[in-house]
Formats: sequence, structure tokens, C-alpha cells
Amino acid sequence: MTDCRPAEFDATWTVASTIPGWLTEAQARLLFDTAQELSERPLIVEIGSHQGKSTVVLASAARAIGGRVVAVDPFVDGRLFGGASTRTKFEGNVAAAELGDVVELLPDYSTRARTTWARDIDYLYIDGKHDYWTLSDDLKWARHLPQGAPILVHDCYSSIGVTLGVLAKVLPSRTIRYERRAGSLALFRVGRPSLRDRLRILREVPWWLRNVAVKVLLRLRLRAVAARVFGHEGPYDPY
Repeated sequence: MTDCRPAEFDATWTVASTIPGWLTEAQARLLFDTAQELSERPLIVEIGSHQGKSTVVLASAARAIGGRVVAVDPFVDGRLFGGASTRTKFEGNVAAAELGDVVELLPDYSTRARTTWARDIDYLYIDGKHDYWTLSDDLKWARHLPQGAPILVHDCYSSIGVTLGVLAKVLPSRTIRYERRAGSLALFRVGRPSLRDRLRILREVPWWLRNVAVKVLLRLRLRAVAARVFGHEGPYDPY
């Protein structure tokens, strides 16, 4: 059978790239390709959906193989989240992409939804609250995944809380191994890690420290210094 994923991804990205959110084309491609590697009729869980940029990417890939996406997001009020207005935009973007039949919205905190979740899943994407405790809890969703299943974590090496969670929970883990990244989007898989897998995580620490330094400079309104010293362009945090 001819591999038509590149053309399918291009069409997907044409739609997803118009939706506000922090996801690069390379990261979207990683989400898309790892989803299309799944067996038929997969169930994908996405933690943190915002306005639906990554949701559209995952749902487009899932539809091609008869799968579904459960989008877990409480849409709480606040400057960074937007509350009900963000949920309205999310639902509108999913509908505009004609993916409403593929996406199931679970409007709840991931930490609360996890305690009553009883369905097997095939793919886990974590882009929820970026603190150590939430990331540590979100990784527990992996118990519903089979061997070899992908676990993707956004802002893995650009957020202090997320990186510390990975160093504390994944580095010593016997059930999750690190594979690679696209920017700050890291791909892990369910499986026993080798020493090389563990060292691969440690090799990302300098890049993480670079990103933390960039974020500090941006908070100090020293964008020119961030550009000159670290080559970081633009007003946004590295992702």
C-alpha cells in the first residue's frame, strides 16, 4: 500500500496552522506520524487541548485509521486559559475541521478524570498544567497503555516543572523509555529503558537550562540579549 502520510499531513497542517496555539510544524508532524503508526481503531487521550490545534492534528490522523481522540481539558478561567470562551473556540475549530465525530471532549481536570478512567488507550499526549505535581500525575495515565505505545510530552525541556517531573519520574522508571524530540515535544514509549535511553534524557539537560535562561531574559524584557546570546528570536518562550 502506498504511504500517503506526507500528503495527508500537509492537508491537516493547512487547517491546524490557522488555530492559535504553541505547536510547530515539526511537532505536529511527530504527533501525526506516531498516531498513524497505531493499529486500527485506536483511542488517543490528549491532556490539554486549548483551542484545538493539536486536537485537529491527532483527530485527523486517528480518523484515517478509524480511531478517536478524547480531549481532556477543564477550560478553567484565567489569563492563560480563557475558560468558557476558549472552550467555545475549541469546539468551533473542531467543528470547522469536520472532526466532531472523532473528538470526544472530557471537560475535567486530568488529575481528577484519571481516578475514574477505566478504558484502555493506545496513545497519550500530555500538554496540561506545567507543574511538577500535575505532570507526575499525568504520567500515571500510562498504566492504560500497552507495551510500545507512544507517550508524547509537550514543553518537556522548556518548562521547569515538566522537566523536573521527567527527571524524577521517567529517568529512574522501569516502564517508560525516552526516544527523541521535536523541539520541546518529547516522544517516550512504554517499555523497559536501557542505559542509553536514560543517558539520552540527561543529554537534554543543557538544552533545558538554555531554555530556562531564555525565559528568564524574556521576563526581564531582555529579548535582544536572548537573541544575541542564545539565538532565540521572538517574544514567546521556547517551545
